[in-house]
Amino acid sequence: NSGVMSLLRPLLLDVVPTIRQTAALALGRLANYNDDLAEAVVKGDILPQLVCSLSEQNRFYKKAAAFVLRAVGKHSPQLAQAIVQCGALETLVICLEDFDPGVKEAASWALGYIARHNSELSQAVVDAGAVPLLVLCIQEPEIALKRIAASTLSDISKHSPELAQTVVDAGAVAHLAQMILNPDAKLKRQVLSALSQIAKHSVDLAELVVEAEIFPVVLTCLKDSDEYVKKNGATLIREIAKHTPELSQLIVNAGGVAAVIDCIGSCRGTVRLPGIMMLGYIAAHSENLSMAVIVSKGIPPLCACLIEEHEDHIKAAAAWALGQVGRHTPEHARAIAVANVLPTLLAMYMDTHSSEDLQMKASIFTKKALKSILQKCTYLPALEPLLHDAPPNIMKHIVGQFSKVLPHDSKARRLFVTTGGLKKIQEIKAEPGSLLQEYIDTINNCYPEEVVR
Repeated sequence: NSGVMSLLRPLLLDVVPTIRQTAALALGRLANYNDDLAEAVVKGDILPQLVCSLSEQNRFYKKAAAFVLRAVGKHSPQLAQAIVQCGALETLVICLEDFDPGVKEAASWALGYIARHNSELSQAVVDAGAVPLLVLCIQEPEIALKRIAASTLSDISKHSPELAQTVVDAGAVAHLAQMILNPDAKLKRQVLSALSQIAKHSVDLAELVVEAEIFPVVLTCLKDSDEYVKKNGATLIREIAKHTPELSQLIVNAGGVAAVIDCIGSCRGTVRLPGIMMLGYIAAHSENLSMAVIVSKGIPPLCACLIEEHEDHIKAAAAWALGQVGRHTPEHARAIAVANVLPTLLAMYMDTHSSEDLQMKASIFTKKALKSILQKCTYLPALEPLLHDAPPNIMKHIVGQFSKVLPHDSKARRLFVTTGGLKKIQEIKAEPGSLLQEYIDTINNCYPEEVVR
């Protein structure tokens, strides 16, 4: 408000190097603060000045200038575009070859903040020739430089398969894979994130990441003391598992399912989410893979997530994953029913169904999970308690299962009378001619009329 910007600008041209770099640092801190101040730096015509100075000799000044560019570029695609238009990318890429690791780091950071916004800006960074130099930076001895370079490769890869392919073609995957065992947690986070962003796009890219021999090494990350390393490790495994049954089978063979199940059991909150999703993806592919999740004792921790977690999206993910496990055959559904999940799912559905928009998604996932498990479940003791609480749209699936089993099972028919199930069936109000009414008639026809009455 005091007009400091216009006073700082001439100082960027001062004869004293320390004044030049301190003025740049002041501008960077102002621009970092919010997007209005970053706009002011752009409007004050300060960027061309900075770009000129990036090609100067003084390493301190280069770092300060790169810091201003990063501070401006981080706020929005429009501000990042302004940096691209003033020709900064080429100069920043030249800084990636600088002798001083601090200058490389500052340049890499600025490029990452520009690339993260969208695929056009990311493509501009690629076209300026940044990727091969970033791959050299991750091989440098300085940990801080490795971290930022890996993070920037992650930001470039995330937008599209083509951009990820560019990073792969520059030979990044092999170097990233070697760093999974690095003792530095922050570096591991970035490395795992970069590999996930590459693997997520297509089967081919996921296979390239797997071929870099990340298994079983990556499973050690699930036991890491750093929450983000755990989370990013699970995310990487999830991004590989989702593509094909073959890739999922490979994860199962490497012991990945058991490792992820341990990980879900040992942590709380959003750290669990990628692991939950990964179990769902694996179970979704085939009966055998779903059975692998059941045999590895995957159902109890997923149930625990339904009960312990407060965030709707985590509960919804756990419900979805259980649905994927239980939807294949009566045997799969029974494994879930025996774990006593169905009442929890039903209560959750009733709870989310009645409330606001935020929970629409949770409600849809829970309903789908319930339906897919119920349609396969022939384990009647687990279904019977639900007869007393279920809303009509769920009720028809429950009654439908009874109508399939009871006609062929005399023991179940007797039990159904003594536990009061048949009485409950008579209390259900069904539309004449509806599917629910058909199911009720089928059940009633299994019994002599006086029993029904």
